[in-house]
Amino acid sequence: MPEMMAAPRASNMGRNKGMYVDRDKPAQIRYSNISASKAVADAIRTSLGPKGMDKMLVELSKAQDIEAGDGTTSVVVIAGALLDACSKLLQRGIHPTTISESFQKAVEKGVEVLTDMSRPVQLSDRETLLNSATTSLCSKVVSQYSSLLAPMSVDAVMRVIDPATATGVDLHDIKIIKKLGGTIDDCELVDGLVLNQRVANSSVSRVEKAKIGLIQFCLSPPKTDMDNQIVVSDYAQMDRVLREERSYILNMVKQVKKAGCNVLLIQKSILRDALSDLALHFLNKMKIMVVKEIEREDIEFICKTLGTKPIAHIDHFTPEMLGTAELAEEVSLDGSGKLIKITGCASPGKTVCIVVRGSNKLVIEEAERSIHDALCVIRCLVKKRALIAGGGAPEIELAVRLAEYSRTLAGMEAYCVRAYADALEVIPSTLAENAGLNPISTVTELRNRHAQGDKMAGINVRKGGISNILEEQVVQPLLVSISALTLSTETVRSILKIDDIVRNRGSNGFFLKRKCRYDCS
Repeated sequence: MPEMMAAPRASNMGRNKGMYVDRDKPAQIRYSNISASKAVADAIRTSLGPKGMDKMLVELSKAQDIEAGDGTTSVVVIAGALLDACSKLLQRGIHPTTISESFQKAVEKGVEVLTDMSRPVQLSDRETLLNSATTSLCSKVVSQYSSLLAPMSVDAVMRVIDPATATGVDLHDIKIIKKLGGTIDDCELVDGLVLNQRVANSSVSRVEKAKIGLIQFCLSPPKTDMDNQIVVSDYAQMDRVLREERSYILNMVKQVKKAGCNVLLIQKSILRDALSDLALHFLNKMKIMVVKEIEREDIEFICKTLGTKPIAHIDHFTPEMLGTAELAEEVSLDGSGKLIKITGCASPGKTVCIVVRGSNKLVIEEAERSIHDALCVIRCLVKKRALIAGGGAPEIELAVRLAEYSRTLAGMEAYCVRAYADALEVIPSTLAENAGLNPISTVTELRNRHAQGDKMAGINVRKGGISNILEEQVVQPLLVSISALTLSTETVRSILKIDDIVRNRGSNGFFLKRKCRYDCS
């Protein structure tokens, strides 16, 4: 009988052992996710600040880029520091839900602190807008050209909005044209339309008092709907086919000329040639400038800029469908290609074009990204018209105030909020380290200055010390700092929710499915 009882007891022990391993697995999964995320954050720490290296973008930084357009490195560095704090808190036995809820309280308090230390800004204050754009460009490869790119970015945004009523900026109204050749000094802002295509008929390269038509049909002989063949048995039939083709195309070109059009833009066709040689010959004789290969995605911008309407059939080609401009011309770029500029539009939309020049593709891509970030900074000020100091001042102020806030809490919450506050010191520490300063002494002095009430004290990278960062005109939009703080905290809380990874076989092999056992919302 004792032997018979031993078997069930052994079976229960096996099940208990399995349950113990299963309870341990969520912690292992959590540490694994935290370690992986910290590795990414540590890898890009060296890219923060004016003395940092180039950026690596991850999903979190993409979210920051969509929301604010700047602070993509800061958001990942903050998330890495918060994950490091989470790891230590978990090792001390604090439950993930407690950590998550405490971090949520901390970020809500942090947003209040950031709002209190911000100052309002008016869109009519051009100098402040320039300082914000310049600060954004300081950490870019093309920072030495900030005196050119910052005013260009500010002017571009101000031309596409009404400063009195605008609550946002549609960056699709600002078209960036990349043209290889020249230097960044050759970049320019064009109040009109710039096309990267070439004029199809080189004999007509300049038209004053332009009347512009945009067609979405083909000026070429029609084709049958199905794959049919036409057999020509003698020369008389061949001559008749050619005469009919010539008459068909000539009638279309006469219709274009009758409407008063002298600049014709032709959308790119994937079915057949959008423009035949015969049609080009007729257009050339009628002194009509022709630009073909217009991309489909550019149609809306062109129509908005010129005030024209896309024409889908020759029967609809009427004077009412045309746009007008003072000048349309093909401009030579000092031996590095040509561009088409259409300026002086009679009924212009709220659009502008920026021509980006550079000696190689890498420089052009970097200049385009830098201009995009500067545009996004101005967009942030339009959406939320407030500025905040840069140079690590907001983060160290958050660290000091959240540490004070933690002392008003009790239990594990106070411990978690204090850890959150300490993690935010990673930004000033990294800025100091990348600038060649002693991070420990710099952050300590910075913390003391803020504890004494000097909210605007920050790291002056140019002078290699601590100064009033507002007097140095190192400022950034409030939206950038708030977005970086909230998005990094949301990411960390999401990672804390993951306690298991289930492998499911899908159509493309294995994929990871995450499940949450604790409610951390």
